[in-house]
Amino acid sequence: MQTTTTISLKRLAIVLTHPIQYYSPVFKSLSKNCDLKVFYTLGKPVCDLKYDHGFKKNVVWDIPLLDGYSCVFEENISKQPGDHHFSGVKNNTLIEDITDFNPDVLLIYGWAYHSHLKAIRHFKGKVPIWFRGDSTLIDNRSFIKKTVRKIFLYWVYKHIDIVFYPGSASKRYFKACGLKESQLIFAPHAIDNERFSTDMHLDTIEIRRNFSIKEEEILILFAGKLEPKKNPFLLLRVFKELHRSDVHLLFVGNGILEDALKEQSVDFKDRIHFMDFQNQSKMPAIYQSADLYCLPSKGPGETWGLAVNEAMASGKSVIVSDKVGAAEDLVQKQNGLIFKSEKPEELLEKLNSLLEKRKLKEMGLSSKSIIKNWTIEKQVSIITESLNAE
Repeated sequence: MQTTTTISLKRLAIVLTHPIQYYSPVFKSLSKNCDLKVFYTLGKPVCDLKYDHGFKKNVVWDIPLLDGYSCVFEENISKQPGDHHFSGVKNNTLIEDITDFNPDVLLIYGWAYHSHLKAIRHFKGKVPIWFRGDSTLIDNRSFIKKTVRKIFLYWVYKHIDIVFYPGSASKRYFKACGLKESQLIFAPHAIDNERFSTDMHLDTIEIRRNFSIKEEEILILFAGKLEPKKNPFLLLRVFKELHRSDVHLLFVGNGILEDALKEQSVDFKDRIHFMDFQNQSKMPAIYQSADLYCLPSKGPGETWGLAVNEAMASGKSVIVSDKVGAAEDLVQKQNGLIFKSEKPEELLEKLNSLLEKRKLKEMGLSSKSIIKNWTIEKQVSIITESLNAE
């Protein structure tokens, strides 16, 4: 008589504040390889409100964020709920609910919330604790040397068994916080490359036509929150100094700097354009309508910059500041340039060296080739392999 052996899947609990468009596809794919449950700690009322402090407006994503995996929204009892401060996430039942799930591994996204840090401390020694974060030392390379902060970060990361780091700059940060090489596993920051690389030619024609941008003219794109750390004013200033009538600039997004940017663009209204926040389904066509993507961030707090992934998957050349975490790994000579943050003369020089239609197209093809190695599938495969090894 033959007997069949049932292989039970490993149980993975994930703790994250709220559904995020970049992570939901990861969870959906992971759920095919393990018994997965995601615990959203910000609370359903706050998540349903979907107010984004960066965009200064309610944001409702038009792609599914909860499909294909199991999740639960924890009750958030914070008096000032929000993911922008430590006390904004307080859950009475998170530890109990994770315990009931009985995971083989607990994966935490971000420790700087009351309940996240509490869960890390509680489960240390009970189950392996994994961590996903993209902090870097880019903003201030000496901050880690400051005694109090250094001691605190050492203490936090002593509770972590494995860190999945997204790129080179983050790896240096985690090493500076006391983690050993054997605890660090590369799992690339990734977006849905296929969705952004799907040809949207007819839509791109319409976008350019709406702004009276001719096919032979060059369009520089900034897409993101119009906030100080992204430094859109630097790009605006440099654009005004280009003295190129065949080059346009498009800002896509909203934020605290929006009105001031528009006010300072009135004399260039034929070549400087603005679009409100655009949802995920619209973004591939917007990237593809441009010739060059620019992210001029100055920080503090610019960690990776997943818009760079999106632009590259859309087949665009990129120019970014050295405050962008993705710069070191994704921006190479064949697909873009890196300039020193808050150095307008350097950005101007490098922009002038790029602004030729054929050159930008060739660099865009290189971007597409480079980003093929930065995929959700690779991230999922690495996490799955680590889980099966436990």
